[in-house]
Amino acid sequence: MGRSSRSQSQSPNSSGSGTLGEAFVAQWLQARGWVVLYRRWHCRWGELDLVIAQRDPESDRLVSIAFVEVKTRSSGNWDADGLLAITSQKQAKLWKAAQYFLADHPQLAELPCRFDIALVSCQRVVNLQTDDPSLSLTTQIRSGYRLTLNDYLPAVLMQ
Repeated sequence: MGRSSRSQSQSPNSSGSGTLGEAFVAQWLQARGWVVLYRRWHCRWGELDLVIAQRDPESDRLVSIAFVEVKTRSSGNWDADGLLAITSQKQAKLWKAAQYFLADHPQLAELPCRFDIALVSCQRVVNLQTDDPSLSLTTQIRSGYRLTLNDYLPAVLMQ
């Protein structure tokens, strides 16, 4: 089937703000107790930006999985911060990629799964100020960019 996985993200220079946005969202999710299983998992149907899981705090077993599509956009974008880029064709590719992922990881296939979308804005920062009061868990400076999590939409893509 030609499946492959890559758990490490590439350097920011190789794929720009998208990689920065994915790393930012991964950190945000980890702060909320999610475990990042894979970043940028690839198969012939495309890429799953983030594959995350929740653990049962008592047993430490994985109890659910989410496939997270991260859309990172600059200000003045035309597609509602990336939301309009999640077309029915894109959704079908995500479903196929998730099916391949679960076939590649049968130990996870019985867990409840969902599809989430993270919308991130990205602006180049000229004067870096790490003491900026607007910086928080939802706004950070990374590699000369201000990244802001505009919205996190859980369980939005349906089959």
